[in-house]
Amino acid sequence: MPQIHGCDAFRVAMPRGRRPESVLVRLRGQDGTVGWGEAAVASGGPRPVWTDIEERMGPALIGLELERPEDVSAAAELGCPGAAAAIDTACWDLWCRAKGMPLAHALGGTRTSIVTGARITPEPLLETVVGRVNQAVGAGHTRVTLDVRPGWDIEPVRAIRQAFPALALVADAGHAYRETPEHLAVLEGLDAYGILAIERPFPAGDLAAHARLQHRIGAAIAPAVGDLDTLQAAISLEAGRVLDLRASAMGGLTAARSAHDLAYAAGWDVWCTGTGAFGIGQAAAVALAALPGVTLPSEVSDPAGGPAFVSPPVRSSGGVVGVPYTQAGLGHEIDEARIERLASRRLSIPA
Repeated sequence: MPQIHGCDAFRVAMPRGRRPESVLVRLRGQDGTVGWGEAAVASGGPRPVWTDIEERMGPALIGLELERPEDVSAAAELGCPGAAAAIDTACWDLWCRAKGMPLAHALGGTRTSIVTGARITPEPLLETVVGRVNQAVGAGHTRVTLDVRPGWDIEPVRAIRQAFPALALVADAGHAYRETPEHLAVLEGLDAYGILAIERPFPAGDLAAHARLQHRIGAAIAPAVGDLDTLQAAISLEAGRVLDLRASAMGGLTAARSAHDLAYAAGWDVWCTGTGAFGIGQAAAVALAALPGVTLPSEVSDPAGGPAFVSPPVRSSGGVVGVPYTQAGLGHEIDEARIERLASRRLSIPA
């Protein structure tokens, strides 16, 4: 079994002024095997993730023998979800590489390819939105998620539906609506356009409001879920029928796999969303999306055109991403030299 002999972290931003930034974690085994994880940096900055890794999670891992990847769960509980997800993913990658096993296989994946979806952010002009959706559909994506907000909701959904009558369309409300008559009328109006789901319509903790809305509309509700207790409560309250499965929100692949199992058993549909700009988070999401309960197109591919930090890049071809079953771990080689060169901050915790 692999034993963890070192933990490194790198704070890295995309080059040439690109905004995305991540904290990348590299765990080193006693035999030289390494495993990688990624935590996307939120708008508040990397400090919580970095501090949790430096002061608590990293030191707790040193000397740990990984009989199973789940053995890291105690250390993962010492940090915020982003830090826990990066550490947990790196442990899975390290363990799988040491065993010569593909990550998707170790998680229980059965799919050989992932059908992909795309996300569209608000634009001032409806023509621009429809044009971006057209690009996504032309690239082969079969589901599109549109970010909506009060005052920018019905019109863009109507425009997209008129242009693409059969497209699987999701409206992500970003917790921006309330149970007022005005907002409920809008949400019911969105449902009239035959959308697949409304994601995060109300504040995250108000599952009762999600349940009342689910009983009023035909589209599935996808509540924000960050832990298994919340998911179980949402299932019990019938507060949704779709799970957007994000390892970054759940605190890693271990918890995300359990969430998949719970949602699958309850008859919920599932899609996966990868996070981060450096390919590691996306590669982990591809492995997660190979699970049998992931029934809907997933947002797991890197945006084309940017620099690649994993080889081969996690890219969609004709709306499909292949699951790497012939390589161990994440199934991609990590450009360690480039990451080290671009890092604005480094941390190394030796054995």
